Amino acid sequence: MEDAIGSTRTEMTLSSRWKILNKELAKWRNALAKAMDNHRSGENLSSEIMQAQMWFGATGQGKKSFNHTHCWEVVKTCKRFQIIPTGPTVVLNETPLHETPVSDSPMDSPMSQDSPIEKEPRPIGRKAAKAKRGSNSSKNASKFLEELSKHQAMRIEMDLKQQEHDMAIQLEYAKEREYVHEQNIEKKDRETMPWIQAICPLKQNNFGS
Repeated sequence: MEDAIGSTRTEMTLSSRWKILNKELAKWRNALAKAMDNHRSGENLSSEIMQAQMWFGATGQGKKSFNHTHCWEVVKTCKRFQIIPTGPTVVLNETPLHETPVSDSPMDSPMSQDSPIEKEPRPIGRKAAKAKRGSNSSKNASKFLEELSKHQAMRIEMDLKQQEHDMAIQLEYAKEREYVHEQNIEKKDRETMPWIQAICPLKQNNFGS
């Protein structure tokens, strides 16, 4: 019976723990996916992880950094947490695959020889695509850092206002305590005064005698 109760408690504890880990892992998966989208060619893995940690700490409530790396290594291949990279289409050639042949004979072409022949637009090259990707990633990173800086500035401002409010309350409370203390002293003095007035004539008579 005790073994059954212990087993039930263990199962409930594991279930509760998994609910917490499940949220943290899903949040980390989304942060890592954003970091992978912004990842530029030539950057190492540590910069990608660092950016993912920044996304993780800046979104929503909860922990500021992800510390369950060993759990992530276990679940990252599961369908629920798997990250499918969505990069730009790779251009294989810098020249068009097909060009419209130009005939030497005007009879073979429906267009007149005097009409200009429109060329197909050249596809974007690898270097241009990489430069464009890097520019977009840089803009996204700058925008993210700007938003993060604004968020931190707002939080600092709110903390300062809260501190000022708390100090004002403490000061008001201290003034109130001081006032109550003074009132208590005055009350005690008033209560003691008749006794002092009654004693003083007796002392004077004793000194006179």
